[in-house]
Amino acid sequence: MALIKELLQIRKRIKSKKPDFLRQDHHKKSRLKKKWRRPKGLQSKVRLKLHGRLRKVSSGYRSPRETRCLHKNGLNQKIVRSAGDLESLDPKKDGIVISSALGDKKRIVIIKKAKSSGFDILNIRNPDEFVKKIEDNIQAKKKSKQEKKKKAEEKKQKRLADKVKEKEAEKSKDDKSKTDEKGEKDAEKKEKEKILTQRER
Repeated sequence: MALIKELLQIRKRIKSKKPDFLRQDHHKKSRLKKKWRRPKGLQSKVRLKLHGRLRKVSSGYRSPRETRCLHKNGLNQKIVRSAGDLESLDPKKDGIVISSALGDKKRIVIIKKAKSSGFDILNIRNPDEFVKKIEDNIQAKKKSKQEKKKKAEEKKQKRLADKVKEKEAEKSKDDKSKTDEKGEKDAEKKEKEKILTQRER
């Protein structure tokens, strides 16, 4: 472990001096990306390693073999996609990186299990705060969902009540028109009877 720590310090020192390896003339042409491409031109200044030009990729910038793929604290970085993945890992050698494709609920399960098993979570700084934040968000979402449901229910009830009122108003209107028609018919009948009685006299 002491050797690994020493090698990690060497890696840190090497990486601090390592330049960004960029594609030649990427700043001159917008269609060229910054991603490194080996220069092949006969008169390429980068290929010829001329002073003051971009640095060319070479093995001298590489990290020590033993420290490759290790986190800065000396643990192997393992991506975890489910709580079952933790069973095959060793908390003394492996540090876990929770997959970004997971949802909040699955993350909480993995964090709690990892914490109880003694794993270091490399991509979350404060797991307790993170879990609390997620749980608060879930509660807030649940509350807003319930409120929306309640509002929708109230709206539905109001709509039904309005429909009932409209129907009652239409019914009363129809009843009124029917009674008016009946009254008119009775009045006409009486008028006719009156005329007939007058003729008979």
